[in-house]
Amino acid sequence: MRWSRLLPFIGVLVFALALVVLKHVLAQYHYHELVADLRAIPARMLALAGALVVADYLMLTAYDAVALRIVGRSLAYGKTAVTAFIAFAFSHNIGYAALSGGSVRYRLYSAWGLASVDIAAVTVSGIVAFWSGFLVIGGCAFVISPPALPEWWRLPFGAGAFGVVALGLVAAGMLALLARRRPVRVGRRSFPRPPAGWALVLLGVGCADWLLVSGVVYALLPSGLSIGFPKFIGYFMLAQVAGAVSQVPGGLGVLEATLLMLLGDQVPKPALAGALIAYRVMYYLLPFGAAASTLCGLEVLRHRGKVGRAAAAIGRLLRPLVPHVFAVLVFVGGTVLIFSGATPAIDERLLKLSRLVPLAVVEASHFLASIAGMLLLLLARGLQLRLRAAYAATWAILVGSALLSLLKGFDYEEALLLLALAAAMLPFRSLFRRAAALTSPRFTTRWIVAIVTVLLSSFWLTSFCYEHVDLSGEKWWQVAFSGDAPRSLRAAVGISVLLLLFSLWRLLRPEMPRQDAACDAEIERARALLGTIPDTLGNLALLGDKALMFDDQGTAFVMFAIEGRSWISMGDPIGGVREREDLAWRFCTRCADHGGWPVFYQITRESLPLYLDLGLSLHKLGEEAIVDLSAFSIAACRKDLRRSYQRAVKEGCEFALAPTSAVDELLPELRRVSEDWLRDKVSAEKRFSLGWFAEDYLRRTPIALVRRGGRVVAFANVWAGGTGHELSFDLMRFTSDAPRGAMDFLLVELMSWGRAQGYRRFSLGMAPLSGLENRPHAPIWNRVGAMLFHHGEQFYNFRGLREYKEKFAPAWEPRYLACPGGLAVPRILANLSILIGGGWTSLLSHRAIARHRRSSPAWRAPAIAVGGRHGESAGQAVGSGPASDGASDRPMTTN
Repeated sequence: MRWSRLLPFIGVLVFALALVVLKHVLAQYHYHELVADLRAIPARMLALAGALVVADYLMLTAYDAVALRIVGRSLAYGKTAVTAFIAFAFSHNIGYAALSGGSVRYRLYSAWGLASVDIAAVTVSGIVAFWSGFLVIGGCAFVISPPALPEWWRLPFGAGAFGVVALGLVAAGMLALLARRRPVRVGRRSFPRPPAGWALVLLGVGCADWLLVSGVVYALLPSGLSIGFPKFIGYFMLAQVAGAVSQVPGGLGVLEATLLMLLGDQVPKPALAGALIAYRVMYYLLPFGAAASTLCGLEVLRHRGKVGRAAAAIGRLLRPLVPHVFAVLVFVGGTVLIFSGATPAIDERLLKLSRLVPLAVVEASHFLASIAGMLLLLLARGLQLRLRAAYAATWAILVGSALLSLLKGFDYEEALLLLALAAAMLPFRSLFRRAAALTSPRFTTRWIVAIVTVLLSSFWLTSFCYEHVDLSGEKWWQVAFSGDAPRSLRAAVGISVLLLLFSLWRLLRPEMPRQDAACDAEIERARALLGTIPDTLGNLALLGDKALMFDDQGTAFVMFAIEGRSWISMGDPIGGVREREDLAWRFCTRCADHGGWPVFYQITRESLPLYLDLGLSLHKLGEEAIVDLSAFSIAACRKDLRRSYQRAVKEGCEFALAPTSAVDELLPELRRVSEDWLRDKVSAEKRFSLGWFAEDYLRRTPIALVRRGGRVVAFANVWAGGTGHELSFDLMRFTSDAPRGAMDFLLVELMSWGRAQGYRRFSLGMAPLSGLENRPHAPIWNRVGAMLFHHGEQFYNFRGLREYKEKFAPAWEPRYLACPGGLAVPRILANLSILIGGGWTSLLSHRAIARHRRSSPAWRAPAIAVGGRHGESAGQAVGSGPASDGASDRPMTTN
C-alpha cells in the first residue's frame, strides 16, 4: 500500500489523539462554563475579530492578483477576487488546498482565457508566498519574543534559534530566486522567474495574511492578559504547524489542543476554548457559507437582463461545482444535527417545550434527529455524485429534521439553517438527475475519514458534556425532560448502530457479476436504438464482442469490454446528452464496485467536461477525418484521387450497395475476398475497436461492393447514422488482384451515394497521434506522441495514414482517451493493446511475425494502441499495395 493512502487514516489517529488531549486539558471544566465564556465575549471584540476576518480574506485575494501580474496575465480584479475567495473558503474547510482550491481556480480561470500553465503558476506562487510569510512572521516572533516551550519540547538550543533558521531560509530562497536567470522548474513544469519587486510584494502579502489571521484569535481573547501579541504569534504558529502535519482540514481539533496545552497556564482555559470556537465559526464556517451563497446567487441571477446574461455565463461555469457545494453543506447540516444531539438542550427552551408537547415526543424527536444527521452524512456522497434519489431523500430529511429540531428542544436556529438549505436546493433539482440507486455510491477514503471524524467529535462532545454525570445502571434508560445525558447517549448508540449496520451491509452484499458479452436480444435492442442516434460509432455494438449496459429507460447504452483491471468503453455512451451523462456515472460506479479502472476510448471533444467531473485524466489519441458531403464531389477532389478513381473506372470497376436482406447470398464471395486479404497479414484479425469477418455482424449492415467482370474484388460494410447525419464504414477488404485504386473508387462512390441520400458527413476514421504538439509546456503524452508521429515510421506509418485521408479534404476532429491518471496509464494502454489485438495469443503470435518477416524484409513492429476503426489499430501499417497508386496513393489497410 502506498504511503499516500495511509495519510488520511494517520490524520484520523492524530485527530483522535487531539480529542484525548482536549479532554484531559479541560477535564476540570464543565460544558456550561465553556458556553458561558463563549457568550461572554464582548460585542466590540467580536466586531474587531470580524473586521480582521474581512481584511484577511481581502488580503487572500492579493495572492492571486499579484501572481497573475508575475505570470504576465491581465484579469479584472472582480473576477480574480471572486475566484480567490471561493478557492480559499473551500480549501480552508475541505482541506487539501492544492486540490480543492486548485480545481476551483482551474475551472474559473480557464474559462476566462488563462492557460493551464498560468493557472498552475498562480497556484504554486500562492503556496510559496503562504509558507514564506509563515516563516518570516514565525521567525520574527521567535526572535523578538521566544515562546516558552513545554519541558518535553525543550532542545539544547533556545527557541530563538528556530526564528533565525526560518528567516535564514527565506533570505536564502529570495537571494537564490533573484540570482537565477532561467525559468523556475517545479517537477515537469517551468515558470518564469518573478521580478524582484513583485516577489517582495507577494512575500509581503504572505506576511500580512499571517498577521491578520493571528490577530483574529488574539482579538477574541480576554483583555488584561500578560501575554503580548508577538509571543502569542509564536504559539499560534506552533499550533498551525501541528495542524498542518495532522492532515486534518484546517487543523480542526489539533490546533485547539496544541494552543490549550501551550497557553493553558497564561490564559483561562474556558475563555481560550470559547475564543477558539468563535474563531472557527468566524474564520471558517461563515466565509464558506458566503462562498457557497455566491455560487448559488450567480446561478439564480443568470436570467435577469444584462446582469443575468453575465451571471448566466458564470453560472454555466459554476454549475458543475454546485453538487459538490451542496454535498459539503448537507454534510455540515448532518454534523450540526449530530453535535446538537450530543450536547445539552437549553433549559429555558426545554421548560417551555414541556408545557406544549409530551415527553415521548421530545425523546423520539431527539433520537430521530441524530439518526437523520447520520443519514445526511451518508446522503452527501450521493449528492456529490448527482443522484436523483439522494436529492429527494436529502430534501425530505432536511424538512423533517427542521421539525424535529423544534420538537426536541426548540432549536429554531437549527431549524432555520436546515430549511434554508432545503430552499437553496430547490432551484438546482435538474442538476441531480442520475437514476442510480441510493446504495450504489462508493465511499472514498476521504469520505470515510470525514464521517469517522464527525462521529469521534460527537462522542467526545458527549463524553465532555456529561463527564461529571453518573450514568451507571438504569440511568442509561432514564426518561425525563431533564435527562439530557441519557438522551445523548442513546442517540450516540443509535447512530453507531446505524453506521455499523450500513457498513456491514456494504461489506456483505453480494458482488455484482462481471457482465458477459451481449446476447442476441441485447444486440437487437441496441440496433433499434441506432436508428435514432446521429453518429455511427454505436454500430460496433453489433459485433457482439462487448457487454452492453443500458439505462433504465432503454434509450441509451454503454458498450465495453474488460481486460485486466481496465473496463474500457468504446467511445462515449450512446444516446442523448442527459442519458450519456447518467450512464457515464453509472459505469464509473460499477467499475469502482469491482475495483476496476473506468476507461473511455475515442471520446469526443464535446464530452470532455463530463470526464473531468468524473475525475479522469485526458490524453489526446489523434484526430478523426470528417468529410462534408454537401461540398463533396469527385471534381473537387485532389488530382491524385481523381486519377486513381478514373483508372479504376477504366479497368471496369462497378459500384453497388447491397442491402442487409441480400447479404446472405453474398457471404461466400465476401469470405473469399476476406481470406485472400488476410493471407499475407502479420497477425490475426483485430477486435474491439473495429470489426472482423463475422457473418452475423455483416448480416446487420449494408455492404458496399466493387465488382469487375461480375466478380467481387473489394467490399466494405456500411454504417449509417440515424436522422441522415453521418455515414461511415468499418470492415474493408480487397483481393490481391484488385485493380489499383479500387479502395479509392469504393470510397468516392460511397460518399457520392451518401450525398445523394441526404447524409451530411462521412467519417474516414481516426489518424493516430495526429494533431499532437511537441511544445515545451505540452504534456509528456503529447510530446512523445508528436515525436512518434513525425519520427516513428519504423513502428507505424502514422503520417502515411493521415496523408491518405487528406486526399478527401476532410475536417479533423480530435479524439481522446479518458482514464485514471498516474501509474495506471501504462497498464491501461497495455490492456487496450491486448484487447484490440485479440488477446495475448494473437498479439504475440511468433508464427505470424515470422511469416511476415519472410515476405517483407522491411518488417515493422506493432505500434502502441492509439488507433481504432478503419485500420488505425495496433500493429497495422499503411503501405503500397495492389489497390493503390504508389506512395502517394496508399490505401487504408483495414482489418
